[in-house]
Amino acid sequence: STDGGRNLSLESIPMGLPMSDPSAWATAMNNLGMAPMGMTGQPLLPDFDPALGMMTGIPPINPMMPGLGIVPPPIPPDMPAVKEIIHCKSCTLFPPNPHLPPPATRERPPGCKTVFVGGLPENGTEQIIMEVFEQCGEVIAIRKSKKNFCHIRFAEEFMVDKALYLSGYRIRLGSSTDKKDTGRLHVDFAQARDDLYEWECKQRMLAREERHRRRLAEERFRPPSPPPVVHYSDHEGSLVAEKLKDDTKFSEAIQTLLTWIERGEVNRRTANNFYSMIQSANSHIRRLVNEKAAHEKEMEEAKEKFKLALSGILVQFEQIVAVYHSASKQKAWDHFTKAQRKNISVWCKQAEEIRNIHNDELMGIRREEEMEMSDEEIQDPSEMKETEESALLSQLEALKEENDSLRWQLDAYRNEVELLKQEQGKASRDEDTTKEQQMKLLQQALQGMQKHLLKVQEEYKKREAELEKVKEDKLKIETLLENLKEQESSTSRVCACSQEKECPVEKGLGSSPVKSEREVLLVGIISTFLHVHPFGASIEYICSYLQRLDSKICTAEVEVLLTRLHSTFRQELSGVGASLEKRWKFCGFEGLKMT
Repeated sequence: STDGGRNLSLESIPMGLPMSDPSAWATAMNNLGMAPMGMTGQPLLPDFDPALGMMTGIPPINPMMPGLGIVPPPIPPDMPAVKEIIHCKSCTLFPPNPHLPPPATRERPPGCKTVFVGGLPENGTEQIIMEVFEQCGEVIAIRKSKKNFCHIRFAEEFMVDKALYLSGYRIRLGSSTDKKDTGRLHVDFAQARDDLYEWECKQRMLAREERHRRRLAEERFRPPSPPPVVHYSDHEGSLVAEKLKDDTKFSEAIQTLLTWIERGEVNRRTANNFYSMIQSANSHIRRLVNEKAAHEKEMEEAKEKFKLALSGILVQFEQIVAVYHSASKQKAWDHFTKAQRKNISVWCKQAEEIRNIHNDELMGIRREEEMEMSDEEIQDPSEMKETEESALLSQLEALKEENDSLRWQLDAYRNEVELLKQEQGKASRDEDTTKEQQMKLLQQALQGMQKHLLKVQEEYKKREAELEKVKEDKLKIETLLENLKEQESSTSRVCACSQEKECPVEKGLGSSPVKSEREVLLVGIISTFLHVHPFGASIEYICSYLQRLDSKICTAEVEVLLTRLHSTFRQELSGVGASLEKRWKFCGFEGLKMT
């Protein structure tokens, strides 16, 4: 049992007794790159150097290595380790033949701390097993079976590698030569639930630590939140209005204005201030349109410069290619060496390829420009009318928007005039002259706005008249289209009548079973072939004969033709059971009498 194994691992073995032959065990542990330890836990060689294990090519194993699935690499098969006889208190271990291949092991389970030990002597006890394997490390449990094998669970994963070193050793109890006191050890990895559970717990712990570390890193690199937008006040409103007029601070100011409007800061008292800010935001649209036009102009100029530069490059390429061609003529070509001719021909090919690429690029640019020009010039009259109508509608909508904006401006000016009047009664006499001047200026502005309104209304009436003319032209075009459709329908009826007159003749021609001259030839050839074979022939035999004349003939086509001419060819069945065969016969003479 597990508890019995645990008690046996620490209490039942006298730990103070020394080993009978410490040098053999020290040699074995030295081959593994570990400091040899005695039964008491003291080092057998005080001046042991762990680097000595590297002389045999075996990487040293750290006994304090944590069991997180990180195990040292196995001993390379091409590096033979020196195995010697190991003398223990109750038994002796004899090494395997060094020329034999190393014992096979299964794939190592994750977090493996348990080994399977087979080939134990029949008289072996848990005390002897503990005596042999406790030198590999702390044994937690031994589960022994009655069939000469057991499972040993160690405290750490690296101890399993030490236990695997003993695989292949022959064990003998005492000095007995009885078969029940001898055996050959086979040590292999074992899969245990406890090992897997502990390994999964450690993996989950590592995953939690990694997630926590990643979360801390994300929080450290996360950008700070933007500062909160201040609430509206007259002072803040004046600052935002000034920022809206500045191109560099416009985006910040428009975001503040949007936040204020969404918060519900607009009321009767602040409506005029908000309207003036919205109006200044609207004036920014003209600046944006102007900037876009300037960028488009720069792009067109860059295109023209690129096209001119590309044409100049092409001219130089043509000159270089002309030089190569003139050098390839016999007058100059005979004076060059073979290597020089080869270089000139290679250079000429490269220059021609590059010239063709640039020429195609320039032609593509010109083709695109021509296509744009043709799309602008070539349009249907109806499309032209529609575009004009849509342009007029857009202009009317723009005029309406201007009219509304002018009305709003008038309302704003009237409100300002009323405010000025109210302030005029409260102000002192010294300010009367300045206010009168402001009143005059405002009246002049009002008169100018009224004149502008009248002009806009006149333009609006003119546009409406033009719209009515366009609609009348559209109606005329639609009537012309209807007349054309009626003429086309009348012509189609005449064509239909003429086709109906020609149909009986075509029907008479199409009713015959033979549809083409090729089928007529096939009927004649098949008739002569079957006339030679009075007892008939299979469809495969007929097709093999026809395919000698024309390889494109298929069996299905011939069979359809024969079934169509039932008064000329007849199909008969001959044979019984598996020898049943379909044969075609020529019956044209009988069919002639019948028809």
